[in-house]
Amino acid sequence: MSDATPPPPPANPYGQSQQLSPSDEKLWATLIHIGGIFFSFVPALIGYLILKDKGPFVRAHTATALNFQITMAIAYVVGIILTFVLIGIFVLIAVGVVTIVFSIIAAVKANQGEPYTYPLAIKFVS
Repeated sequence: MSDATPPPPPANPYGQSQQLSPSDEKLWATLIHIGGIFFSFVPALIGYLILKDKGPFVRAHTATALNFQITMAIAYVVGIILTFVLIGIFVLIAVGVVTIVFSIIAAVKANQGEPYTYPLAIKFVS
């Protein structure tokens, strides 16, 4: 028997790279912004939790998308409550339009590799 020590385990056993390439960061940021149109804050939350350590660009975009989508979810709840006073219908329509327009603008900026901050977002995460 030899006294040789076994080789150390690989640093990352799953073979995933720690950082995403710039094109992958842009792709994920774009998809997260677009996903918010259809699934509210869920894509931004999942993206933030999974991708926040994969690069500064994707972290910034997932955080800003999450902040915006949480803000819009709160606005939807307020709109639903206000439907009993009839003004809530207009609030819900406005929130829907704002969500679609700003999410598309953010997705285009992400795809171009530019930073974007939603104008109506409350900052919950950074």
